[in-house]
Amino acid sequence: QVQLVESGGGLVQAGGSLSLSCAASPRSFRWLAMAWFRQSPGKEREYVAQISRYGSSTVAEFVKGRFTISRDNAENTVYLQMDSLKLEDTAVYYCAARQSNQNEYQYWGQGTQVTVSS
Repeated sequence: QVQLVESGGGLVQAGGSLSLSCAASPRSFRWLAMAWFRQSPGKEREYVAQISRYGSSTVAEFVKGRFTISRDNAENTVYLQMDSLKLEDTAVYYCAARQSNQNEYQYWGQGTQVTVSS
């Protein structure tokens, strides 16, 4: 069983930065593909960024150039560095994990709130 715990959310002014962390419990973290999703009130959950077990990553178009995903296998942690934050980035951010041979993300954290103010 994979347990994920996010941290680092909070309140930040537009244009500012935040760094989210997601600590994973399993011994097999290095074999997992990891991702960040977010959900704003009244909206569907949406994909933000993903990183493979090999370290290759992609981000959604709407955060390209502003958000960076990375991982530290020694620390069993995945990060989301968020720069140039906008009001519309306000959401609950969720960390997710899947086995590399699965298409769907099977494991989810409890989420961390990010609020961007003007």
